[in-house]
Amino acid sequence: MTRNVAVGLDGTPESLAAAEWAAREALLRGVPLHLVHVEEGPSALTRPALAPEMQRTWAEEMLEKSAADVRQRHPELEVTTRHYAGQQPPALLATAASETELLVLGSRGLGSVAGFLLGSVGLATVSATEQPVVLVRAAKGRTSTPSDSAPAEYRDVVLGVDIRQDCDAVMAFAFDAAARRAARLRVVHGWKMPMIYTQFAAVDAGQQIAQGLSDMLMPWRQKFPSVKVVEQAVFGGASQQLVYESADAELVVVGRRIQEAPLAAHIGPVTHAVLHHSAAPVAVIAHR
Repeated sequence: MTRNVAVGLDGTPESLAAAEWAAREALLRGVPLHLVHVEEGPSALTRPALAPEMQRTWAEEMLEKSAADVRQRHPELEVTTRHYAGQQPPALLATAASETELLVLGSRGLGSVAGFLLGSVGLATVSATEQPVVLVRAAKGRTSTPSDSAPAEYRDVVLGVDIRQDCDAVMAFAFDAAARRAARLRVVHGWKMPMIYTQFAAVDAGQQIAQGLSDMLMPWRQKFPSVKVVEQAVFGGASQQLVYESADAELVVVGRRIQEAPLAAHIGPVTHAVLHHSAAPVAVIAHR
């Protein structure tokens, strides 16, 4: 794996927004930015069908123009490009992800309420790779942009966790993201209880769950003492709460369990819902 941030480009506004997000992330990490284009069949959403040679020329010109635009906005950033072809797009993007520490993809936005429309290629890529993947949609004013005259001020990073599972990789990514941005970290755990429980039992269970969340976060607080953490053990569905929290977030971080069985579901219902409805960029972190 090469130390860089990679972003998939197809010439759409969504992919260009992803490239800008990825450029700022690469600067935060102090690594190069790698622009990749995955060749796929013609799409009415992007461009008319092109002959293979014209497709190759278009891709190379699009990559070079995108690289030039990024270099102009971020002259201190090292930018490289690569054109992938010969396999299905999800397989190629998974290959690109395996060669980087973070893959960034664009996702079509349906509006401020509806959020993402995650296509089959993006969903398949998230399912196929074990590297972190960030989904970004084109929407004005969603991500803070550092100015030349003042330090960056970032919105909160939101992290969704399940205290019943070991999700160290997810927490490590979220704490690191918050630390790099000097941002607050909001940690959300949603829980439910059968209706037959009494009110007193529910209160007791809520206290125990809140304590469990605190215990889970303690070693990470110690490892990242500069990160201010807000713990939210909320009664109800985690997906709804995370989507709600995304409205004013810089980034939402969720996990997906790596399934050994080939036919097993690769993305859980909470992550699936957040991917489709979050108003902020979403980082999906694979973990066992």
